[in-house]
Amino acid sequence: MTLGPLMVDVAGLALTAEDRELLRHPLVGSVILFTRNYADPVQLQALVADIKSLRSPSLLISVDHEGGRVQRFRQGFSVLPAARRIGQEFVFDHRQGVALARSMGWLMAAELRAVGIDFSFAPCVDLEYGVSAIIGDRAFHAEPDTVGQLAVATMLGMREAGMAATAKHFPGHGAVVADSHLALPVDPRSLADLEPDIAPYRRLIANDLPAVMMAHVLYPQVDQVPASFSRRWVGDVLRGDLQFQGVVFADDLSMAGAGAMGHIVARAEAALAAGCDILPVCNDRASVVQVLDGLRVETAPASQLRVVRMRGKGGLSHDALQASPQYQAGQEWLARCAQPPERTLDRR
Repeated sequence: MTLGPLMVDVAGLALTAEDRELLRHPLVGSVILFTRNYADPVQLQALVADIKSLRSPSLLISVDHEGGRVQRFRQGFSVLPAARRIGQEFVFDHRQGVALARSMGWLMAAELRAVGIDFSFAPCVDLEYGVSAIIGDRAFHAEPDTVGQLAVATMLGMREAGMAATAKHFPGHGAVVADSHLALPVDPRSLADLEPDIAPYRRLIANDLPAVMMAHVLYPQVDQVPASFSRRWVGDVLRGDLQFQGVVFADDLSMAGAGAMGHIVARAEAALAAGCDILPVCNDRASVVQVLDGLRVETAPASQLRVVRMRGKGGLSHDALQASPQYQAGQEWLARCAQPPERTLDRR
């Protein structure tokens, strides 16, 4: 059985009979976990193992675990700093900022790999324009070069721990006020004016970025549909101009920002037609069932090859992880991050 394009969630701390039936559907290929799925590392590891036992090849398992506001598992995991705090360290000392980013990327990935999770949706590479509350301190900085350096360092740390990075939200969510969870943001800039937002992706792609998540943002000067559903953005810009060869995720199709594309099956069809490989549908079981009943698709071999590369590699046991020098170094960085920064984050 191949891995289907649909990414779904599960109900709670253990799989229900309904979860099991749904996860065995051939259109499903991956699972995203949330805070409701977590009690402690032992329970989480058992849940992950149960999910992986259902299929061969096993389903991919993911989580949003950037740090700061977006970290699904806390008690029993290192509480990671927001990206802005890493950017502040970079402003004070470039070398230390890069070292911090790499250490936090490694620590995040190593702790997740220790319980069997394949990948986290990180890093966030949106620029800090000071207007987007949903991005805010999730951004490393306002300067594209700084964001690019810190994002690459994070990616390399994740890679060292056996995890593929996913840069988001392409081509950029930082310059719009609206939250795409609640509405469709519109960015009126031209493609040329969006180059600062795209620049970090160029650097990441040059360093073999494994995956990108698209933005549910409309850029009317570039295309008349949001980026997640745009052949122009996915095919022409991302895969064409930037020569990106990794996995393309749509953002969550149940978000309000995706509503412009119609009902949930139409959204899934449009995202696949645009060139997305994986389609998350989160926190809406009825919509998942509709997609499973209504979507007709044959997975392209090239897409399947891209997707399987998201599987995590290796991973230390909990005890071996905590005894490792890199883990100890990460804890020292966390203690430093808990203190007020030496300087505030510069803006353009």
